Amino acid sequence: MKRLDSREVYANNWMTVREDRIRRPDGSDGIYGVVDKPDYALVIPLDGDKMKLVEQFRYPLGLRRWEFPQGTAPDRVSLPAAELAARELREETGLSAGSLVEIGLLDVAPGLSSQRGRVYLATDLSEGEPDREHEEQDMRAEWFDRTEVERMITTGEITDAQSVAAYALLLLWEKRNT
Repeated sequence: MKRLDSREVYANNWMTVREDRIRRPDGSDGIYGVVDKPDYALVIPLDGDKMKLVEQFRYPLGLRRWEFPQGTAPDRVSLPAAELAARELREETGLSAGSLVEIGLLDVAPGLSSQRGRVYLATDLSEGEPDREHEEQDMRAEWFDRTEVERMITTGEITDAQSVAAYALLLLWEKRNT
């Protein structure tokens, strides 16, 4: 597929939406709507058999959801992935990690978004105070046993696709590294 031209349709501090005119391999023309967001980092804080999750209201769903700490830098700024992971962990949970290991890469919605995410395992954790952004003022963080996290995934309490996929990456990483 070849992009013929592109126009920005919408932009805010977190994303842009563009419409691309494209030419398919068979020569026919079409359009593609694309949501451009900066890459994000997702962090799995693990202390023994406990994991720290955050819960917040997700406006598009109209629901509060549990998930692993994750996010992008403000104003669509691009940061090195490990720096972003440490920042998100500290911002959302107050934790600092003595060890931060990248365990995988996720594409959020490759049919409509350019956003990709790096998944990190955070261990050797130190507690501190969260430094949340204004939009995260209703967020709370809590430790859960791993068995409880698995129960929450299987019963639909955790439905965030990135968090579920990150947990699968963790299981595979542990299988390779133990």
